Amino acid sequence: MKNFTWGLVIPLLLFVSCVQDDDFSIPDTVDPDPAAGVEVQDFMWKAMNFWYFWQEDVENLSDSRFPDTSEGSAAYTEFLQSESEPGAFFDNQLLFSEDRFSFYSDDYVTLTQSLSGITKSNGLIFGLVRIQGSNEVFGYVQYIIENSDAAAKPIKRGDIFTAVNGTTLTDTNYSSLLFGESDTYTLTMGDIVDGEVVANETEITLTKEVGLQENPIFLNEIIEMGSSKIGYLVYTGFIDEFDEELNAIFGRFKSNGVTDLVLDLRYNSGGSVNTAILLSSMIYGTNTKDVFLKARYNDKYQKVLEDSGTDLKRYFANKTKKGTEINSLNLNKVYILTTTGSASASELVINGLEPYVDVIQIGETTRGKNEFSTTLVDDRDNNYIYSPERTSKISSKNRWAIQPLLGRNENADGFSDYTAGLTPDIELDEDLTNLGVLGDLNEPLLERALSEISGTSAKRAFDVQLPAKPITNSKMYDPLKDNMFISDPPVIW
Repeated sequence: MKNFTWGLVIPLLLFVSCVQDDDFSIPDTVDPDPAAGVEVQDFMWKAMNFWYFWQEDVENLSDSRFPDTSEGSAAYTEFLQSESEPGAFFDNQLLFSEDRFSFYSDDYVTLTQSLSGITKSNGLIFGLVRIQGSNEVFGYVQYIIENSDAAAKPIKRGDIFTAVNGTTLTDTNYSSLLFGESDTYTLTMGDIVDGEVVANETEITLTKEVGLQENPIFLNEIIEMGSSKIGYLVYTGFIDEFDEELNAIFGRFKSNGVTDLVLDLRYNSGGSVNTAILLSSMIYGTNTKDVFLKARYNDKYQKVLEDSGTDLKRYFANKTKKGTEINSLNLNKVYILTTTGSASASELVINGLEPYVDVIQIGETTRGKNEFSTTLVDDRDNNYIYSPERTSKISSKNRWAIQPLLGRNENADGFSDYTAGLTPDIELDEDLTNLGVLGDLNEPLLERALSEISGTSAKRAFDVQLPAKPITNSKMYDPLKDNMFISDPPVIW
């Protein structure tokens, strides 16, 4: 079984030895005695000591904690042996108390595949809601991934399920029942009757498939309302393999004279920072002198970067990674739909656009993930940064990877303080009694955005009968989770 805990992602700045700083050095690369059985813990400590955003706040990671981290250091080796299980060592000995998102994996191959949206999945994307006054939980379908097992079964957005393999879902068993080792399970479906969730007799069996890749461009349409042409894009993940397709859609929007944009990020938990920059450029513009973000790292690495003159800012783009000209709508206003499932790169788009565009956020407060991290592996000559071109250099004794938080992204105004989430301008919960069909003009959140564009919002009441308040969702159990990463880091030579 592959083990994962919380996190986000961002392969990042490569530090090399030609940069001189007496107070900053790469941890030594000598493995401890293999007989001690702590190669993984040694990798974790040295990588965290180098990169971790809160390195100076964790006593165990202090530069003075272990002056000698070589093979012969008894104190260091004893510390590494304090937890026999690497995951427990990472969680208990190395994490800062306020860190909600750093995580580890016991298999870097599975983890890095997930960055391309490739996972083992049955295609069912859902939220889980606790029944008030009870420990029971039910699920509701948010959407179905195309060409998946679920897409071939009689299950759709808005459907309710209450049990798995005949066992009622609770807040203590849903993880093992829905996200355990079994690839196949049977759902007992349900209905909402007089505001209560009631099981019915329908059962649906779903099977997870290896290598399912989700196209994050779930839906794109042009809606005509009077003199307005409104682009509507349901975007479910910032996956850079689909950047060209995304740009082509904005080309279609542009050539058809789209005047307004509704960007639906309700079920988008994050992904590539570079894709977030490209999408924002497609919305706002391609002036490569306009700052989109500025990254900030731990204090000792920040000093090295600043002393070296490294530009930590990222700018709006005029071309994709493949050199295609960006199709930009050059908008001064955009409507963005959000839920608590909107995280990391989704929030980055909102925050990065705010200094330039009137962002009308509709829906719920976002998750509040303003930090970034990187995929680190036991490749010590590359400062632990994962590179697909260097897999042969990764220690054969260690397949583990870690995803520690490395810093925070500020927007052009210097704002990054949204750990409590980004609050919508127009609050509107999704309604479990009327979740609607994505793209249908009567789907409540889309309808609310369209009414704002048309100026008819005061004439329509948007009453929510049973608000969807998920305690978690299925994406949080994928390796990618709500991660944020970049694939083209600046390099100090």
